[in-house]
Amino acid sequence: MANWNLRSSRREWDDWLGIILGIAIALAPWIVEETSNSPAIVNAAIVGFLIMILAEADLVNFRRWIEICQLAGGLWIAVSPFVFDYAANGSLRLWHIIAGLAVAALSLYELRQPVSEGNQ
Repeated sequence: MANWNLRSSRREWDDWLGIILGIAIALAPWIVEETSNSPAIVNAAIVGFLIMILAEADLVNFRRWIEICQLAGGLWIAVSPFVFDYAANGSLRLWHIIAGLAVAALSLYELRQPVSEGNQ
C-alpha cells in the first residue's frame, strides 16, 4: 500500500505560502493595474509561475535544489524593478520587492530545516 504521508517530518504551511506568493507575483501587474511595461509583466508571469511550480514540487518531495531555485527566483523578482526600470514609481515595484524578499526569506527558512533521510 502506498504511503500517502509524503512529508511527515516537515510542515507544509511554508510550501502553501510559496504557492500563494508565486500567484501574487504573477498577478501583481493586473492587481495594481500597472500593465504598461511589457517586459516587467512577462517577467512577473514567468517568475511567479516558476515559484508556484517549485513550491508545489516541494510539497511532494523536498529537495534542496528546489529551495535554492526559489531563493534565486525571489531575489530576481526583488531586483526586477531596477532591471526593468519600473522602480521609480508605482505599486508594482513594492509588490515585487516585498514578495520577492518574502520568497527569499521563506526559502532560507526552509533551507535551514534539517533534511530527512533520502532527501537532498
